[in-house]
Amino acid sequence: MQKILMFITVVVLMLVSTINEPPAQAQDFFKGKTIRFIVGYSPGGSFDLYTRVIARHFSKHVPGNPTTYVENMTGAGGIIAANHLYNIAKPDGLTVGAWAAPLVLQQVMGNEATKFDARKFGYLGVPSPYDTVCTFNDKSGVANMNDWINAKRPMKISAIGPGTSTSDIPKLLKTALNLPLDVLDGYKGGAGARIAVESGEVDGYCGSWQTVETVWRSAYETGKIHAVLQASLASHPRYKKVPLAIDYAKTDLARQLVTVADSAHGAQFPYTVPPGMAKDRLELLQKAFVDTLKDPELLAEAKKSKLDIEVIDGPTIAKKLGGLFELKPDVVAKLKEVLLPKK
Repeated sequence: MQKILMFITVVVLMLVSTINEPPAQAQDFFKGKTIRFIVGYSPGGSFDLYTRVIARHFSKHVPGNPTTYVENMTGAGGIIAANHLYNIAKPDGLTVGAWAAPLVLQQVMGNEATKFDARKFGYLGVPSPYDTVCTFNDKSGVANMNDWINAKRPMKISAIGPGTSTSDIPKLLKTALNLPLDVLDGYKGGAGARIAVESGEVDGYCGSWQTVETVWRSAYETGKIHAVLQASLASHPRYKKVPLAIDYAKTDLARQLVTVADSAHGAQFPYTVPPGMAKDRLELLQKAFVDTLKDPELLAEAKKSKLDIEVIDGPTIAKKLGGLFELKPDVVAKLKEVLLPKK
């Protein structure tokens, strides 16, 4: 009897040990492998900058320390990259996609180009909330909201394409606030869109404060570009003097449109993996992503590059974006009218 009891005790201890340890298959899989980060936009933009910093530190936090590299897969405002991740990339943990969260809204509205169901991606997280600000060059004649509201012609706004904040937010602002503007879609990334502003090809650009503080810092500080309007529902802590779009919304529909803009675009930079990934491997990568964004060496590099880091975990982002599928039909109908590409 004593031997039987000892045997049972050993078995139980082995089972408890197995439960408490991470699955060996997920732990050992990445050794000797390479993780590819696919960015849906051109080099030089905020998404590309974040991804390259993350990729440089990600390996340290993944068991087996796989190598990493970044690939830019541009086109259709990030839809090509998102479609590739969903339909072609294997759910093995070796491909991480970086595409704009507002593409989820394009799916909700029925954009046939989005060949994915955003609810089925595995979300690793976002490196920081996204705060959109509309800026104008010094040749446009727009230095503040009064200038914009009273402009004698529509302001030309450079944009990447539907499903990005650079395109969706100015279109929503035009409808919600009756602002004089025309959105010029088709730039391959933020870098090209900003060059168009600097050269005078267009008047302005709606992008992130993070971009203004990094790659556009010199132009902003020398007055070559002016920050005119924030699209977020709350002011950026460092730029409280720049007015908020919600304060100019006069109707309930206008306020809803501005709110949707913030909800869909505030988590602008989700990092995702293909659908169908094993739960243990997804959780491993989610943890690695959060740990990477808390890595002191990454934080030091991000500070030097003026990249804001305030990581939001994958499950939180999945829930936030999932809420877009619960929008009321009349709001979705208006969004379709404003945001869906015309055939």
